[in-house]
Amino acid sequence: MRRRALAAFLLTGTRVAGALLLAAAFAPEPAWADELIPPRVAQRARERVEAGQYPILVIGVVDGDQSELAVFGRGPDGAPAARDSVFEIGSVTKTFTATLLAEAIVHDGLRLDQPVADLLPGWTIPARGGRRITLSDLATHRSGLPPMPDDFAPAAGADPYADYGEDRLKRFMAGHGLKRPPGADYEYSNLGYALLGAALAEQAGASYRDLLRQRLFAPLGMDDSDVATGNALPARLAPGRTELGEPAVNWDFDAFAPAGGIRSTGDDMMRYLRASMAAPPGSPMALAQQPIAAMDEANQVGLAWRVTGRRGIVWHSGMTGGYAAFIGFTADRRQGVVILTNAAATVEDLGFAALAPDAPLLPAFVAVTLPPEALDEVTGVFRLADGSEMAVFRHGEALYVQRPGQAPIRLTPSGRDSFFARIAPIALTFARDAAGQVDGAILHQNGDMAAARITPR
Repeated sequence: MRRRALAAFLLTGTRVAGALLLAAAFAPEPAWADELIPPRVAQRARERVEAGQYPILVIGVVDGDQSELAVFGRGPDGAPAARDSVFEIGSVTKTFTATLLAEAIVHDGLRLDQPVADLLPGWTIPARGGRRITLSDLATHRSGLPPMPDDFAPAAGADPYADYGEDRLKRFMAGHGLKRPPGADYEYSNLGYALLGAALAEQAGASYRDLLRQRLFAPLGMDDSDVATGNALPARLAPGRTELGEPAVNWDFDAFAPAGGIRSTGDDMMRYLRASMAAPPGSPMALAQQPIAAMDEANQVGLAWRVTGRRGIVWHSGMTGGYAAFIGFTADRRQGVVILTNAAATVEDLGFAALAPDAPLLPAFVAVTLPPEALDEVTGVFRLADGSEMAVFRHGEALYVQRPGQAPIRLTPSGRDSFFARIAPIALTFARDAAGQVDGAILHQNGDMAAARITPR
């Protein structure tokens, strides 16, 4: 169950060459420095690398007409990390898939309201209430499809997507019934993006990998980027680390490649970032970024790209079993950031802090080991100031936190009463009464929120 949850938590070309090549060719190449990175972000990056949270951390920033790339950490041989190291970018892949959709809309006559079944002859695509799943539904996570297919049971748990091919996807779709009509609600779906990628490939008469290479990678000069579809590991691959700090198995993809299968470098992702920021109105990239549906009360979603409500940041993040990534830029397109690391450890707060001076930034944490009885002391149900609740519980020798409607997130101790999550920008600090019993906590997530313990373990 844990492997399934982690897997779910987590991807002819000349027609688009004009706008993309202009953006790539005239933007300055990044420099080997960190002068443009906000000082508090650069400082936190160094602290987290020193604390062992990230073996290697790459941060690329764009500030107006300037850009640069900074590399923190060392490779497995102890030498300074190379700027051309290759990383898995996880669900940031979805922004590329969405751009392929936008390109097909602008140049091939597809429509956002077009039923995906039109592009997949021979497939059985579920519907509900007379409403069929459209391309827009898939791209905005409003298809009614679950995050993962019910038959997702990896043969190789450490490489969960490798054995799920298009035939299995086709069989699942034929037997699946929607629980709600398409378009009704937002629910993040890797399955939806696997289906979207299959439809775009079928429509173009090419593989998803070839579509990326012809229509995005080659025009942008992303020569070191590829899709992990069983091909050989890149020679410059940065070895990944799991959530527990152990060597990670690199993920291969088949049908789910459009949801998370790209591997790339800092330089290549900077080319993609600059092109995304420079996209002119009416271009495929601009279309993909345009918010068209609600994620929640404060945030919107375009074609894959998310748009925060208050700060107006356009962004996406990604994570695999041994890597994490973030890409984002401000609404005025003046500032942007790309972050890559070879650890299953969140970089989201670094990304937001690079774009917004008031964005909260968690400290660096040094992991410690606590005995099971010490973990038991902090378990229970806690009620937050907004009235919602969170459960803190132990499973085996690990501590987890879970909020309603969300998957459990593993916590790592950094002290007797302090814990942090590696895969999400979350930390917990527990408070004790005069008798030394835990009676409350502070949840550090997008700020600080107090919580009272309402039931013990």
